This record gives sequence, structure tokens and C-alpha cells, in this order.
Amino acid sequence: MVIGLLVLTSIPTTAGVAFGVSEQRKANQRKEDARRMAKFNIDVECDGETDDDRDVNGRRLVVRNDKVYLDHPTPSDRSTPAFTALAFYIEYPELEETKHLDRGLGLPTYVSANPPLLNWIYADVNTHEMKYGNRSQSVAHIVGPWDWTEDERVITLEESSGFVAVEEEEGEWALYFDGDGDECEAILEERGMLDRAFVPVKLVRRPAEEEEPSGPSGAQQGSSGQSQGPSQGPKKAE
Repeated sequence: MVIGLLVLTSIPTTAGVAFGVSEQRKANQRKEDARRMAKFNIDVECDGETDDDRDVNGRRLVVRNDKVYLDHPTPSDRSTPAFTALAFYIEYPELEETKHLDRGLGLPTYVSANPPLLNWIYADVNTHEMKYGNRSQSVAHIVGPWDWTEDERVITLEESSGFVAVEEEEGEWALYFDGDGDECEAILEERGMLDRAFVPVKLVRRPAEEEEPSGPSGAQQGSSGQSQGPSQGPKKAE
């Protein structure tokens, strides 16, 4: 009887502790979510010392015509109008048939300021090109998991920080995902592009100074601009 009474009196204490732990976990998760949803621009760093490395180093990710490029941080210095990527982390909304993939965090970016539109940044599974699009355009490709390194500075995709800048046209650098760890040599050879300049780069997260997207009103967006996206943000893309 005494044992039974002790058990009964301990239940409220145990339940209270469990409730407190649960609430603390939720609070920590909310804080973590808020940190990951803070908007940022993405700059490029190169460790090499060639002319190409120096040309690419310090450029910023921009989006236009459904692809991700590297261009000058200042929009007025760009020869081709493009929208500055303004990104954040959020769970990728899998389709019912892709939920088993459990790809974790996606990386949405604004692709237009007026109206403000969001699309997902992804790596083309066939060409390794970094592109952006709505859910139906991105779901069959490498959409995540996106993350950052321990210091929250360098951006990773599938636990890799390997990306490559490829000069597709003179002065025009496109971003590729180095998913095979060969600096994209195999895929560039397959596509007959080994004669193009290419350099390995790191994507560096730069917290945005402003919360709302900004960019040239004439920035080209491509077909994905009709937005279907994350559950946050002005216009969404499925």
C-alpha cells in the first residue's frame, strides 16, 4: 500500500518534469528554426591563385532564366540583369510519393521583388547545374538536405560543400554541384565542356541586411517565376 502511494505521488512530479523537458525541446526547436529561416545572400570564395579564381572570388549568387549564376554583388555592375538570391532554410515539402526520401531542409530563394516570389534552389540530377524552380520542377532533382558547416558559415548540400563555377560563356559563370567529388570533370567531359574554365568554390552565407528582397525590376525570372514554394513568404510555389 505504501509503495502504491509512493508511486501515485511521484506521477505528478514525473509528468511535470517530462512536460518541462518537452516544452524546452519545443522552445529550442523554435529558436533553431528561427535561426535557419533568417534570410541571407550567398557569396563565393575561391582558394586558388589563378586569374579565374580571382575573377570568381567575391561574386554573389544570382538567379535568372531558371539557373543560378555568379555575378557582381552590386546589381548595377552586372552586364546581364539578374536577381540577387535571398535565401533561407526550411523543410522541403515532399510529395506523397517522395516522402520516403526524407531530404530534410530545402533552400528557397526569392526570384522576384515585385511581386515577391519564392522558388527552390536545386541541383539538376543529370547535368549537375544549379537551378531554381517550383516544387513540380525541382522534386525529381537534388533538393536537399541543405545545411551549413559547424560555424554556420559555409553552405552544404548533401553534406558536401563542393561546388564548381563554370564559365559557360565569356565572363558568364554558372554554378554546378560537385556531387561526385571530381570538380565536375566527368560531367563536363560528358557534355563536351572540358575546354571551359572551371574552378572549385565555396558558398558562404552572408546574413542579409534587409528582410525584404530587392533587385532590378527588369530582372529575368524564367518560367518558374509563377511561384509555388515554401509555406512562408509572400507568393508560394508548390
